[in-house]
Amino acid sequence: MTATESGLRSFAEYLTRAGLKSTRQRERTARAFFAAGRHISAEELYHHIRADDPTMGLVTVYRTLKLLRQAGLATERQFGDTYARFDPTPANRTHHHLICTRCGSIREFENPTVRALGTREAHRHGFTVTEQRLEIYGICRDCAALDRRRPARGTRPGASGTRGAALA
Repeated sequence: MTATESGLRSFAEYLTRAGLKSTRQRERTARAFFAAGRHISAEELYHHIRADDPTMGLVTVYRTLKLLRQAGLATERQFGDTYARFDPTPANRTHHHLICTRCGSIREFENPTVRALGTREAHRHGFTVTEQRLEIYGICRDCAALDRRRPARGTRPGASGTRGAALA
């Protein structure tokens, strides 16, 4: 069974337990969300679905994401953007994020040492851990490579790169 199928089954079971209808729009939104398999905003998801289904509404996408969150099948994250992104990884699976400040890409990673350090520090300070998350902001490999290929400011392609050498 794929992650999408498993997520859809769990969502359908949640809707039944909560006494809510399983509608075509909810199923379509949940399917697209699980198939994306990445952090996605409601607006991105909406535009993706709308390309195939012009009857889909943004409010429906927001409401379905809220239900997925309540079902424990999505985690809402704020990464310094002006809008939230939704993660198909449950909050109970500790993972951390590398966020590119140029392109906005988000990469997940897991590290048991980081988790253990967080737990140890929390206990040392009398905290009970309910969730851990680490967000590291910087420049991703792809954006750094683009920076290396661009000519330096103030130089022309093919120029020697020595500014002011003609001043004498």
